[in-house]
Amino acid sequence: MARTWLTFSALSAVLLAVYYQVSFKAILSANGVWREIEPVGNVNCKKVEALKACEKIVLHHPSGLLYLACSTPIGRRQWLPALEVLEEDKFSFDDYIATYDPATGTVTRLTFQDFPSTQGYASHGMDVVPSASDPRELYVYAINHRKPVQGPAKQIGADSVVEIFTTTVGGKTLKHIKTVADPVINTPNDIVGSSDGRSFYFTNDHGVKVGFTRILEFLGLARTSVGYCHVDDGCKISIAGLQGSNGIARSQNGTIYVGNSKFGQISVLEEQSEHSLVLTDLIALDRLVDNLSIDEDGILWAAGISSSLRWFSAYNDFEKIAPSSALRVSKNVGDKAYFGEKLKVEKVFEDDGTQASAITSVAYDARRNILFLSGVFGSHLTVCEAP
Repeated sequence: MARTWLTFSALSAVLLAVYYQVSFKAILSANGVWREIEPVGNVNCKKVEALKACEKIVLHHPSGLLYLACSTPIGRRQWLPALEVLEEDKFSFDDYIATYDPATGTVTRLTFQDFPSTQGYASHGMDVVPSASDPRELYVYAINHRKPVQGPAKQIGADSVVEIFTTTVGGKTLKHIKTVADPVINTPNDIVGSSDGRSFYFTNDHGVKVGFTRILEFLGLARTSVGYCHVDDGCKISIAGLQGSNGIARSQNGTIYVGNSKFGQISVLEEQSEHSLVLTDLIALDRLVDNLSIDEDGILWAAGISSSLRWFSAYNDFEKIAPSSALRVSKNVGDKAYFGEKLKVEKVFEDDGTQASAITSVAYDARRNILFLSGVFGSHLTVCEAP
């Protein structure tokens, strides 16, 4: 019996050592435990303090207008379903969608029209898509983590849905078209919409709304997913069994990218018949990423979390700051392309948090050479002249 126990203990020790080397060490590294912050691209920047706690930003390339899904910092500390923060007695009805015009510095808080506000609008992911029939008309797809009506939020989670609005370029109102509710829209985080205002892909950032098993996903349990919905045909899971699904972006050729906020990767997905998705590649990164965007030149951008420990520390104490970074992923045309390195990952921006703290979204204006950075509980929008 003693020999059996010693053998079991030795085997367990070996397995734990292997897990540390193969998995847990990689987790710590991606979370920035040993990372030294290397400031870059953070000199020619300004802060727009009127725009706080904007989790997602989307650039309308032709006009240069930035669209933002915003809240208040204290509101994020009381209601943020992605982190299982569900203080429903403190649920705020102050969330909104805004525009920012960098040419004039004008901030416009858009007014909801025909929007049922009983359960409120709790902002998170968003997409802004020009209409295929009239480019002056825009469809706005917005994740809404509504306050539930049939039970305590801490037990059942948020009543998350997708809201579809229309507006015009530079318009000041958002006309509500449709609320899309479905069990498949379980823990939605981010979204990419279609140009007809009727369908979209979205990420579920956890396998369940609430519960202890969400912690296991941090250790590698792959339960996140990407779903697809059509307002006439309903919703379905397009691909399941992913890790840490967070931000989502779609390229001009239809390729879909999904950021991994747990293990520092970007999944490359290709659309199949009936709107299923197939994983075709993984882009390895050295850090966790949140939201993604694609600029007018087709280059992929990612909001990088330089230190997750300092990110959470800043979330719990607004007097603190957390380092942030912006990554650019482009086709490799240099010598390394001949040796199998198809993509080039560059750190275009990194800051200790002084200019841009704990960002969750980044967008680049290729026409005007402007980099925008914003965070889910941030005190401001950061606008930089890109290097």
